[in-house]
Amino acid sequence: MIRLLFTIVAGVLLGLVVHLVSVLALPRIATQDAYSRLTPMTKENAVTQLALADPNNSPMPFMDPAFAIAICRYDLSAAPLKLKVPVSQAYTSLSFYTRNEIAYYAINDRSAGRKVIELDLMTEAQHSALPEDEEVTAADRLIIDSPTTTGLIVMKALAPEPGLMPQAQASLAAATCAPQTDAPGKAEAPRSRR
Repeated sequence: MIRLLFTIVAGVLLGLVVHLVSVLALPRIATQDAYSRLTPMTKENAVTQLALADPNNSPMPFMDPAFAIAICRYDLSAAPLKLKVPVSQAYTSLSFYTRNEIAYYAINDRSAGRKVIELDLMTEAQHSALPEDEEVTAADRLIIDSPTTTGLIVMKALAPEPGLMPQAQASLAAATCAPQTDAPGKAEAPRSRR
């Protein structure tokens, strides 16, 4: 009887170990992760809108049909990125993921508190190489440190009614995600009126 009980307990423990190892290893060995699926249909360091969610033909699983979705597949190896996303009427959110689908930052229109979500995305090394500017405070700019040089930014705009979907898509169409050409985080100089 004890031998049977020992065999059952050993089988259950072995099953738990195998299950745990397979669940933890699956993201690393999967060939069709989000980054791989989106690579053929997106441009690097540019905003690409995805087609509306359709149960028969959806680029990503579990897409919500009430949201317009755009993707920026980024590579920070050459330069940091400047991201500008106008907020939609209802709700706009940005989610940042590493190449291995680990979420490391998210922001929405309510927490940004502006009509345009504007931020700089860079690696920690690029951030530490920035010169200190005493005139520009941390409140004037938002700098996000990416743990990896490549990854995805998922932009979503809510259309609370089907008729408002063109407006949600238009707000994401106006979004930009491009390498920085000027010094990161510098505020534009005010224009004088004459």
